[in-house]
Amino acid sequence: MSKPAAMKTIDVRDAVGSVLCHDITRIVPGQSKGPVFRKGHVVREEDIPVLLEVGKEHLFVFEPQPGMVHENEAAARIAAVTAGANILLSEPKEGRINFSAACDGLLRVDVAALSRINSLGEITLATLHSLQRVDKGRDVAGTRVVPLLIDDEKLRALEGMVGSPVVEVLPLRRFQVGMVTTGSEVFYGRIQDGFGPVLRKKFAGLGSSVMGQTLTSDDVEMTASAIAAFLQQGADMVVVTGGMSVDPDDRTPAAIRAAGAEVVSYGAPVYPGAMFLLAYARTPKGRVPVLGLPGCVMYHKASIFDLLVPRLLAGLDVTAEDVAVLGHGGFCSACPECRYPVCPFGK
Repeated sequence: MSKPAAMKTIDVRDAVGSVLCHDITRIVPGQSKGPVFRKGHVVREEDIPVLLEVGKEHLFVFEPQPGMVHENEAAARIAAVTAGANILLSEPKEGRINFSAACDGLLRVDVAALSRINSLGEITLATLHSLQRVDKGRDVAGTRVVPLLIDDEKLRALEGMVGSPVVEVLPLRRFQVGMVTTGSEVFYGRIQDGFGPVLRKKFAGLGSSVMGQTLTSDDVEMTASAIAAFLQQGADMVVVTGGMSVDPDDRTPAAIRAAGAEVVSYGAPVYPGAMFLLAYARTPKGRVPVLGLPGCVMYHKASIFDLLVPRLLAGLDVTAEDVAVLGHGGFCSACPECRYPVCPFGK
């Protein structure tokens, strides 16, 4: 526990640098009543006339104690060691500093480090869920200490245990995406393709663009050739739509393998999106993700696409384990009015 802080009464003219023990209220008859200074405020020279105007000749203040740190300074020190790339910090307000996104991107939180910090006691750091897309300017975290004055030793313990950013925003890269749309019904013109317009809009919303779309039948070799052609053209990602079910005519997974891509995960614990496939192809520009997208991506506003594609655009290497853990929070509650992207799947 923090050392108790002593209180004393001092003349308001001698109060500069002192910490208020209680709120100071200003009353304007018939107009307003409210605090002009909050408990914990550090009195400044320009505050003295205001305090005298509200009738405060004397103040109750905390007497400085060696080794004790005011809540505003404490929050600043916590923020300094926990905030990473593309994070803006607010000014302290009532002991709290907010973290906001400096750009559109993917929020990444070191959850294990966050838990260790909050286990120290008297120090709090709260964040949004990790690995969700956030817009520039959105508040993503906040920090403050519980007491008005906290022991410096506790802050130094935190500073010594944090070796890398705890909260950061990863900007999304601008990908050129190749799209292969499978299905004989579309290839032969029996029905109109519905995937293309949806995916072009989704990728545009993420700052990327579709470099081209190729229609193929259910023939494995034809689809594999179309995938390979986009890889040879330098695509940063290839998405293959349709043909992801277990129907004998659905050959997309086989075509992705035939194109030379290594399948990392086929199937995801996400509804909608269970028939999703993630693979990587080795090309001169590196490992390029090749995705098999189920039909739900075309019909649902938020799906497996919206949970995983931003991670790939942020440059993260998504693994089979990353897909597996999506089961916690991977059930869409099908709200009457979808709140994506603020709340994909209730996250």
